[in-house]
Amino acid sequence: MNRARRKALAGAVLVAGVTAGLVTVVTPTGAAADGLAEFYDQPVEWQRCPEPPPPDPSEEWEDGIIIDPWKGQWGLMECAMVTVPLDYRAPEDGSLEIQISRIRAGEQEDRKGVLLLNPGGPGGGGLSMPLGARDFGIAEHFDLIGFDPRGVGRSSRLYCEHVPDPRPRDTRPSDDEFAAYAAYARAREDACRRAGGGMRPHVNTANTARDMDVIRAVLGERKINYLGYSYGTYLGAVYGSLFPEGLNRSVLDSSIHPDWLWREQALQQSVGVRFNVEQWAAWVAEREDTYHLGTTRDEVLATAEALAAELADRAVPLDRERPDDWPGFWPKEFDRGALDRFLAMATQSRPVWDVTAEVVAEVRRAASEGTALSEDTSTAIGMLYEDGIREVDPGVYDTVTCEADWPTDLETYYEDMRRYRDRYPYADNNGSGVIGAAPTNCTFRSFTPPEPLVSLERDGYPTGVVIQGDGDPATQYDGGPAMAAELGNQLISVRDSGMHGHYGANTCVTDKIDKYLIDGVLPPSRSECAAAPPPPVPPDDAPTHAGNSPSDSKEARLTDAFAHRSLWH
Repeated sequence: MNRARRKALAGAVLVAGVTAGLVTVVTPTGAAADGLAEFYDQPVEWQRCPEPPPPDPSEEWEDGIIIDPWKGQWGLMECAMVTVPLDYRAPEDGSLEIQISRIRAGEQEDRKGVLLLNPGGPGGGGLSMPLGARDFGIAEHFDLIGFDPRGVGRSSRLYCEHVPDPRPRDTRPSDDEFAAYAAYARAREDACRRAGGGMRPHVNTANTARDMDVIRAVLGERKINYLGYSYGTYLGAVYGSLFPEGLNRSVLDSSIHPDWLWREQALQQSVGVRFNVEQWAAWVAEREDTYHLGTTRDEVLATAEALAAELADRAVPLDRERPDDWPGFWPKEFDRGALDRFLAMATQSRPVWDVTAEVVAEVRRAASEGTALSEDTSTAIGMLYEDGIREVDPGVYDTVTCEADWPTDLETYYEDMRRYRDRYPYADNNGSGVIGAAPTNCTFRSFTPPEPLVSLERDGYPTGVVIQGDGDPATQYDGGPAMAAELGNQLISVRDSGMHGHYGANTCVTDKIDKYLIDGVLPPSRSECAAAPPPPVPPDDAPTHAGNSPSDSKEARLTDAFAHRSLWH
């Protein structure tokens, strides 16, 4: 679709009438010629959101438990279904349904418009996000709009058949085991092809952005405001590039790098993860009297590597069975892979660095003495595992990330895997470590994308804000400055962070963004906020050094540090 047609589709929409929860809008200029009038003109019927939402097979854990942090609160929102074309170039070829949600502005007389929310992914569902934002200042001034993107959640779903995963659990596989990663990637793509059918080529970022413009129109709005996290930053940038007349204020929190789509993005996740491990090691080195892991950063890292080698030969058992109410995977022992995963995840949040050091120190003692880990340490380790076993898998991530070309030569991946095995062994739940360098289903992509990636630009909508944190484990810090430069947006850097997603979790960031979204006051072109600090364990040379960590259990400290980390949890 050429730029003139995009601008025509983003034209002003006039509200023709509002009756009994129905909103009718006039067709935007040019939509009729494109065959899109029926989608832009459709009425929307709002109803109280079902409570709780219907369970979905792909969200069922092994023991049948459904995790719903908003159980009992869905009735606070209104929900509606919007119909969109499967293929915007051939709207007559079929349609999809997009579920949207809404909480109206608390102060209707001072209402600033609508604020669309997206949590990221690709494949994250945003239907419940208005519930997470309803206690923030933005809720007084904006209608909060959530939606499940095409292929996700309660919208028309895209699945992949579930296939066995033959990849080794070891975070440092041998060269002989690399073929298992390629075999799984190929099988995964075949499973997605079988389940996705003709829908897959049309599940991409550009079409999701076009769906957002249909949502804008059926809401009766000339413009939307937008708050997107992670992959949602790229989605917001694409929307603004395709529909500049439809976008007002925009906030891109924890940004994708515009030049890393998508192979390099996967590789760069490990850079942020290692940054956090190194920062933690430097902090621990100043507290040798407390943790006894080394007096310099490199000594602490060497201690961890020596422990990893020991655990590769003999794992340490955990002294706690899986709790009855625990919905996911619960490890039975602590081996080299568990250490790599633990360091990747437990060094992200600075307030739990003491827990991380205590666990590593205890594992080291247990490995040396041949004993099991304590119940408290076993619980702290288990809390960081949330894997579930599913019969079918969501298919959006495995489809959207294939909108860009990936290398097809397996040796390219194997070379990266060797390098990452040595330099970046720390593996979190986002796919860092060797798995982030390995082949994916996109290596064996079975469809041809119907269009190239959208060229990003900010031409016709106001200056927005990008937020980025040091050591972000999912979207490496460099993505923020790059996206801000690409769009000419302001940049807020969150220093010494290690976290992913800041608005609603960081007071400094939240205050700056509230002033921008509500009052239109932009922060400086480059500004900084501090993250939550490390725990109050004094360094060895501090006058008040006592050599003791807080007395609360590791489980209590982890729970406190991770509570309310982001807007949608």
